[in-house]
Amino acid sequence: MPKREFDWKILVILVWTALGLTIIKYYGEPIFFSGVLKTIGLKTPGEKLRSWVESGNVPLRHLGWWVGTMLFVYLLVPMLLIKLLFREQLSNYGWQMKGAFKDWWLYAVMLVIMLPLVIYFSSTSSFQSRYPFYNPANDKSLFPFIIWEIMYFAQFIGLEFFFRGFMTLGLKNRFGFYSIFIMTIPYCMIHFGKPMPETFGAILAGLVLGTLAMKSRSIFMGVLIHYSVAITMDVCALLRKGML
Repeated sequence: MPKREFDWKILVILVWTALGLTIIKYYGEPIFFSGVLKTIGLKTPGEKLRSWVESGNVPLRHLGWWVGTMLFVYLLVPMLLIKLLFREQLSNYGWQMKGAFKDWWLYAVMLVIMLPLVIYFSSTSSFQSRYPFYNPANDKSLFPFIIWEIMYFAQFIGLEFFFRGFMTLGLKNRFGFYSIFIMTIPYCMIHFGKPMPETFGAILAGLVLGTLAMKSRSIFMGVLIHYSVAITMDVCALLRKGML
């Protein structure tokens, strides 16, 4: 079997995948990050961050920090790597509308299959204890919840770009179709701690969305299908709890 030349781009993608997911795990929590700032001698910024998080709408600010961390890892850094280091177009990594709706009926079929499952599992205790991430029970209006859903949507743009664009399309020249399976491993693992049916479903979703992204060379239909399922999960959870 002929030896292949060293591919530094593959190395960068895989190393940032490991590093980025670690950053989300530990620094996606603002209180933890404020403690890190204090530890390295930045006491004032650390205290200001903690004060900001613990004032106002605390849950929404925690989630806002988490979304910001996700967008940094999933979207900003990969885009900078693609443009400045790889010297490539973002469209090569699925950041384009062209071709996004080419096989729209496949996404529609996936949505038709997923929504009844979401509605069914929304009756389970594990599901209701997890969703929605932002609980509007103590709010006088749904406005903070709407703000959260907008942030949630932005998070899915980053997530789809990272897994289906940066990883799947970024690795395909070296690994071909197998890049979908490589991407599905960390994609499944970020669902650890969520209800078990959702984690198993993430394996199938990763394979299907990865295949469709490779075929269409666009991430945006994946964003829509992913968010449609997510917002249905949130609405079902609120309905089950009698909050809507």
